[in-house]
Amino acid sequence: MCQSIKVLRRKDETATKEEVRAAALQFVRKVSGYRTPSKANEEVFQAAVDEVAEASQRLLKSLRPGARV
Repeated sequence: MCQSIKVLRRKDETATKEEVRAAALQFVRKVSGYRTPSKANEEVFQAAVDEVAEASQRLLKSLRPGARV
């Protein structure tokens, strides 16, 4: 998918809010096809980035290290 999005789950350190937001922005750019949205789409674009970042933060906080199937 987006090769520029790096893995944020790491053993020795937690991802920063800035890293999570940057990954969310890259994801929304890829899905929407817009690098920079028009003024008409700016609000929904930023809302999508916020939602993806929040969901990513929840996921990273909820994952259990070393958990196996």
